[in-house]
Amino acid sequence: MGDTRPPLPPFTRDTALQKVRAAEDGWNGCNPEKVALAYSPDSRWRNRSEFFTGRPAIIAFLTRKWADEREYRLIKELWAFTDNRIAVRFAYEFHDAGGSWFRAYGNENWEFDKHGLMRARHASINDLPITPGERKFQWDRSSPRPADHPGLSDLGL
Repeated sequence: MGDTRPPLPPFTRDTALQKVRAAEDGWNGCNPEKVALAYSPDSRWRNRSEFFTGRPAIIAFLTRKWADEREYRLIKELWAFTDNRIAVRFAYEFHDAGGSWFRAYGNENWEFDKHGLMRARHASINDLPITPGERKFQWDRSSPRPADHPGLSDLGL
């Protein structure tokens, strides 16, 4: 396998933080084909109540997700890490086709192969309806979250 996605395990606090920010930036780009490259070809996922395996399934899932979740903006925060595993908590905001806004809260557990590709992703997520005035993630969607934008803990989330 020629694909590598640094930083590679075993993770330190600094490299785990880099991995989390890279994932956040990738997902905020809302490009399913590009995001799928961060996962091993046989990556196993649980997302809410959906279970699937492999990059084609990841691309199909993300394509559907970002068609339904408009104006998507995500913040991830490192929770814990070990040699080849990282746990994150996250929140993202989006609106549906009818214009109703939501904030989704969740936790993910990630496991990486020796090439730095995620081979397992387990996500638990809950949605909360919000008003447009309650939105907290309002940076320009054409770029990653600005470095000076508050994280989840700073926002009280």
